[in-house]
Amino acid sequence: MSVTKPIPPALLGWAQNVVGPARVDRDVSNDRANSQVWRLSCATGIVFAKVAPNPTSFARDTRALREVAPGMEPGTAPLLLAADPLQQALLLTPVPGRMVKALSLTPAEQRALHRQAGRWLRRFHGGAGELSSQDRADSAAEVARAAAGADNHLGRAGDLIAPEGQRTVRWHAAALGRIGPLPAGFIHGDFQARNWLLDAGPADRVFGAVDLERARPHAAVADLVPLACGSWVGRPDLQEAFLDGYGRALTAEEQWALRCLCALDAASTISWGAPQGDLEIVARGRATLARLEVPAAG
Repeated sequence: MSVTKPIPPALLGWAQNVVGPARVDRDVSNDRANSQVWRLSCATGIVFAKVAPNPTSFARDTRALREVAPGMEPGTAPLLLAADPLQQALLLTPVPGRMVKALSLTPAEQRALHRQAGRWLRRFHGGAGELSSQDRADSAAEVARAAAGADNHLGRAGDLIAPEGQRTVRWHAAALGRIGPLPAGFIHGDFQARNWLLDAGPADRVFGAVDLERARPHAAVADLVPLACGSWVGRPDLQEAFLDGYGRALTAEEQWALRCLCALDAASTISWGAPQGDLEIVARGRATLARLEVPAAG
């Protein structure tokens, strides 16, 4: 197998100190410029060596892997073998299965997938008693930060967002700031098909998820934004299946918060995607704003 991006020698040496002699199978980084992940083979099997893009991501990834992932069903989330703060490096166990984006699923199989995803996420979010008082404060701060970030997104987007879209973003940012406390959870942070896997077992397909570098305390509903802006559009059956697996309906406040967070996410994706030349994500952001458009006053 060819390696697209050479693994840093120091990273490989560190990994071999942990698992013994290992060879690089391939570079499995995603399409983000700062993604650095390699698949290694060693005597015990497959492991993944990852370099976090920044200290915040390293801290979030490490905490999620140490505190949350071990409580998931075995084989449905990566486990941490070692962490090196100096290199911001992580050595992880694999999650069995194929990436969902590579699979061709029937509508019924898609509903089953989303039901499993909801069940997985409810367990990852944990119960209210599993969050510390600091976690709950951090969750509320994340919501406030999201509401306050509208003007930054719009400033970066400039003329890429038309006046009616800008009005929609600002209206929803103000509305989010007025919503009361929301159920908190330890969110995944990037919960969508590109981070999902399905492992075809003898009885059923087993769902798993990877990439925890955005995991943190937040309003639990924040994890639903990529789905509400993506795979759920035009597919209420998928949302229904997901919530069935999640085990509860959204509260009225969460429904409003999801709408507001989707508007803010649209502004963020447009402002990021246009300079990157990601036309797909820009189109998704514009479609979201069109669905949520707020009429002009008067």
